[in-house]
Amino acid sequence: MLDFRLNVFYTVAKRLSFTKAAAELYVTQPAVTKHIQELEHQFGTALFDRRGNQISLTTAGNVLLRHAETIMGTYRQLEFDMNALKGESGGTLRVGASTTIAQYVIPPVLARFHEQSADVSISLLSGNTEQIEQQLLNNDVDLGLVEGRTHHSDIRYTPFLKDELVLVCRTDHPMADRDEITLDELRAVPIVLRERGSGSLEVIEHALRGFGLRLTDLTIEMHLGSTEAIKSYLSSSRCMAFVSVFALQHELKAGTLKILDVQELAIHRDFYSIQLQGVSEGLADTFMRFARQHYKRG
Repeated sequence: MLDFRLNVFYTVAKRLSFTKAAAELYVTQPAVTKHIQELEHQFGTALFDRRGNQISLTTAGNVLLRHAETIMGTYRQLEFDMNALKGESGGTLRVGASTTIAQYVIPPVLARFHEQSADVSISLLSGNTEQIEQQLLNNDVDLGLVEGRTHHSDIRYTPFLKDELVLVCRTDHPMADRDEITLDELRAVPIVLRERGSGSLEVIEHALRGFGLRLTDLTIEMHLGSTEAIKSYLSSSRCMAFVSVFALQHELKAGTLKILDVQELAIHRDFYSIQLQGVSEGLADTFMRFARQHYKRG
């Protein structure tokens, strides 16, 4: 029912590539060009600036993109509402999740949800918290699940799940025979941290600040871009790292990593679901109710 030409324009505008849009829509590149030309003829103005192999949106193209995003969101809501009237839950849901959630928290929820609602098409994009927020603002995802909260005024944050970041090391680390270390000892231990923009790093920084400590007070050996990279690094070094308890299930069972308490320091955080302010996505809300129930039962 959605005007295919508008869908073509939207895809080209988001990808800024006729070739990528053609591949995504399973049509030929000449067909994409034809649809764009028809829209430009209809509105009497160019929608894209073409410079060699590069394209960019004109002023008119940006205006059309804003309206197209609204129309696409309305169509997804319409599809969900009409299916709901028939007792069905079909539709399309684009989820973006920050790294820890995408790797360790949401996959089992997706599997269970798919068993219950196989007619729902779900895609999952991964990135750090800042990237997921930007994807939501760009309308590349309908729902975000993030590890931090930056209080962006256009985003609605809803707590989803409790998490704890714990200090871990190899089980043959010189300090692994202890159950606890002090804050002064923490300063001297080589630490591996996540990259800037990571929700995990933001939470660690905030927790340390409560004790008058800055990240620069720690002995930082390296910043790495994922929890998996950090765990792999720990297996070959005498560093320590703060890692989500959700990411440690396999290593704790296998006995390759050990949790060390830090005296007086506990790092708790909420995982948040995020949506644009004023936007109600029926399918996104349905999915989040299912996700909360999944972990409530667990």
